[in-house]
Amino acid sequence: MVSKSKPGVYSKKYHISKRTNQLSPSGIRKFFDLLASIEGVISLGVGEPDYATPWHIVESAIESLEKGQTMYTSNLGMPELRQELARYLHHHYDLQYDPNTELLITVGVSEAMDLAMRAILDPGEEVIMPDPHYVAYDACVILAGGKAVTVPTYEEDGFELSAADVEARITDKTRAIFIGYPANPTGAVMSREKMGEIAEVAKHYGLLVVSDEIYAKLVYGVEHTCVAALPDMREHTILFGGFSKAYAMTGWRIGYAAAPKEIIAAMTKIHQYTMMCASTMAQVAAIEALRSGEESAAEMVEDYGRRRLVMVKGLCDIGLSCFEPKGAFYAFPSIKKTGMTSEEFAEALLKEEKVAVVPGSAFGDCGEGYVRCCYATSMADIEEALARMKRFVSKHQRS
Repeated sequence: MVSKSKPGVYSKKYHISKRTNQLSPSGIRKFFDLLASIEGVISLGVGEPDYATPWHIVESAIESLEKGQTMYTSNLGMPELRQELARYLHHHYDLQYDPNTELLITVGVSEAMDLAMRAILDPGEEVIMPDPHYVAYDACVILAGGKAVTVPTYEEDGFELSAADVEARITDKTRAIFIGYPANPTGAVMSREKMGEIAEVAKHYGLLVVSDEIYAKLVYGVEHTCVAALPDMREHTILFGGFSKAYAMTGWRIGYAAAPKEIIAAMTKIHQYTMMCASTMAQVAAIEALRSGEESAAEMVEDYGRRRLVMVKGLCDIGLSCFEPKGAFYAFPSIKKTGMTSEEFAEALLKEEKVAVVPGSAFGDCGEGYVRCCYATSMADIEEALARMKRFVSKHQRS
């Protein structure tokens, strides 16, 4: 029986948590949903290869289904996959990870990010990250009850993070430095020297470096620096990687985390109550990718390199100055000459010329004045998109 002497406290039908209300809807998905309602759109928006997954990878998953391999796996992931991954990390970076205690297979890198933030943060603790950054970084921190502390990066500095700027933002609440190079949305790649400076700051203050290296294979004429492979950094690093970008496996949702066993154990506690395990067939496909996918991955990267040059030159030719990306598959041109905000530019371009790009502001305050253009699409679509953008910029540029 409800007491009439006590005032009602449930005045609203639904209560939404403060953490959830802190989140802004993904600026990437907003435009992805919008373009789905418009015919004839050329999308430079969503960061997804236009390649289908190489057939030998698909075939391995089909075979596993035909054999009835549809049961749960270990929470950590299939032993065979963890062993292959340990071999891969040793071969490429000379890193030694115990496949039984220091590797966790996740449902994409996005899940790995979420698990890591929830595993290492208590409410109110801080994580330092560059601005601009991938949209999920600060969201994962907020959902873990933490606070994202951003460090501006600038085009004139190659969008590289400054160790001095990071150090200036460290407080007694700082727990980690969250980075992602090669970078989404800018395509920036940190030099080994500057990455080493970040590592030294982390070691000096006893901080973790949480490193999203999903684009590690997508570099052009430069070398990718794996943070965990820097001197004495293995014990200070949570390393993320995956199969979505290099192997054209976005929809398979398969990634991994590599870290000291105490951190992997903590992440696995959360993982076992939420996802339990990544899908069995996706894990089988990942094994095949590691064993036999290098040639296919290299061919795709070579093609992206050609598209990159066409995209950057085309943007510059139409008057949108563009930093030359050294990694990932994004160009990040400045649209400041139009006088529009990033969101105004993206919305008008979509409506008037049916070209979808993502506002730079979706990636942080320092992204304002830029848009992200993904060149993981066909050369024909890139060239047509550039022609449409030329018309649009000619019409809207300030005199």
